[in-house]
Amino acid sequence: MEFFKKTPSIPFMAGRRWCYAFSIALMVVTLALLLTRGLNFGIDFTGGVVLELAYPDTADLDKARDAVAKAGFPEAQVQNFGTSRDILVRVLPRENEDVVQISTEITDALRAVQAGIELRRTEVVGPQVGQELTEQGGLAMLFTFILILIYLGFRFEKKMGLSAVIAAIHDPIVILGFFSLTQMQFDLSVLAAILAVIGYSINDTVVVFDRVREVFIASRKRTSSEMIDSAVNETLSRTVMTSGATLIVVAALFLFGGEALKGFSSAILVGIVIGTYSSIFVAGALALDMKLKPTDLMPPVRDDKELDAIP
Repeated sequence: MEFFKKTPSIPFMAGRRWCYAFSIALMVVTLALLLTRGLNFGIDFTGGVVLELAYPDTADLDKARDAVAKAGFPEAQVQNFGTSRDILVRVLPRENEDVVQISTEITDALRAVQAGIELRRTEVVGPQVGQELTEQGGLAMLFTFILILIYLGFRFEKKMGLSAVIAAIHDPIVILGFFSLTQMQFDLSVLAAILAVIGYSINDTVVVFDRVREVFIASRKRTSSEMIDSAVNETLSRTVMTSGATLIVVAALFLFGGEALKGFSSAILVGIVIGTYSSIFVAGALALDMKLKPTDLMPPVRDDKELDAIP
């Protein structure tokens, strides 16, 4: 199944300097945003209070969010938990206020909207736990890239492997810039989405580079730029269809998944777009500028004279 009836012949490598400029600009803007605005970390990372409440009927999450916000907790997370009658409320504690007082204020605010609400449990996520999650999240991303680097080292020639890793690093940085710009809450679900995007981007790049290797081995008369362009164009139909189908699903998740999935789906949406861009415009361009040649992909030639000299 093909998206294009005829394989296109777009000169991607000819415009790689503009792509570099665009990517560098994105990275600089991201760095500036992270230094000036930072990320709006959720309770998973900062610590806070978690309340589980049971409604007599189906819970209206919009009304619950409004009630909690009016009670003085505008940044609270309110989502269904288990069934449509149970909700989970996560809030950052205010200064000089204990857990009992916070849970009482929130429960009273919700009961003012709908009677019969039962507070089932209250938990406190301490700042130490949040700090540990932050460190573990950072380590998860670090080990992800280390394992990807090892995999690509076995799968591809070193210039292609390094290009793929650099392109993959490019993607989560841009996602962090998006969350810093919008100040959407950054929680564990967003971190999971970033790790998923890294895998998605690497998979896309592997498909392109597999075709690059085939073209380089089969045709040695064209320039490296022409052969990489040919490989990217031959996989473009597959890339567009895969990215398009995934975008449709994630867009539906974003539109209809509710507030609890907003951050996760937003990260995936941005990641698919930027991951597709990097696999098409960045990875191949980096390999070309690292002087990738057909001889780099050929197995080493044995010297029969040296073999004969071995006793």
